[in-house]
Amino acid sequence: MTATSEAAGGRANQKTRTRRAIVDACRELVRTGSDVTMPEVANLALVSEATAYRYFPDLVSLLGETIDGLWPSPAEALQPVASSLDPVERVSFACEFLLRGVLSYQGAVRAMISGTITRPGLAAPALAQLKRDLAVVVSAEALFTLTDLCGLSPDDAIASAVRTAAAVTGVAFS
Repeated sequence: MTATSEAAGGRANQKTRTRRAIVDACRELVRTGSDVTMPEVANLALVSEATAYRYFPDLVSLLGETIDGLWPSPAEALQPVASSLDPVERVSFACEFLLRGVLSYQGAVRAMISGTITRPGLAAPALAQLKRDLAVVVSAEALFTLTDLCGLSPDDAIASAVRTAAAVTGVAFS
């Protein structure tokens, strides 16, 4: 092996280690519920902010890679109600599960919300209205409105969202 190829291999390894350090630092901020900003990530990763931006063009792309694997799959998350045929029970459970996760990772969720524009997907016509109705209730924005603007505790905010999601779903299926 020549000195040039050894140097190239070492540089590639260093880039991999730097990228991993940035993702690990971001993941640590997410896990602790801290505010997630590129300067905080860079500081924790022991790199400059410019270096962090060389590896990730924006915070959203870094968060996209970071949160991969932190949340269970929908099937795993809904396992406790998988055998239930009651849509109210299933939606209530999913609402509470989602909002408790949002609360746990709110620094990352707030950063994602501020950095992205959500494009709603297409839904079956029969469920389109329910999807729109639940989008108002089962969202990080709703949780933050209930806690930040309405002054509810996190538990009271989640309970309110779950009650509303259950009521909306019950009406849709009645």
